Amino acid sequence: MAEITFDDFMAVDIRVGRVVRAKPFPEARKPAIKMWIDFGDEIGERKTSAQITAHYTPEGLVGRLVMGVVNFPPRQIGPFMSEVLVLGVSDAAGEIVLIAPDADVPVGGRMH
Repeated sequence: MAEITFDDFMAVDIRVGRVVRAKPFPEARKPAIKMWIDFGDEIGERKTSAQITAHYTPEGLVGRLVMGVVNFPPRQIGPFMSEVLVLGVSDAAGEIVLIAPDADVPVGGRMH
């Protein structure tokens, strides 16, 4: 893997947000969930979809803190425009587990 500089890392804007709404995304090619995430006053609400149905339900996501890259350009996913990339890691079966703070922190906070 190529090394990056600290400036490269700082160019990726990763913030904490709170899921305010979530619903199934049946039009997606692979099972997914649509989420609307509040990233605070500076960034506002952004929407995304994620293939996280193995571990999460839409109802269980509402109110949950997540980490997301907020400075990628929007990306069309089927009929849905994704505006943020939520972050996760693969479990032993290759299913995504979301990354989140382990304490309640204010939304909009930047990862450092």
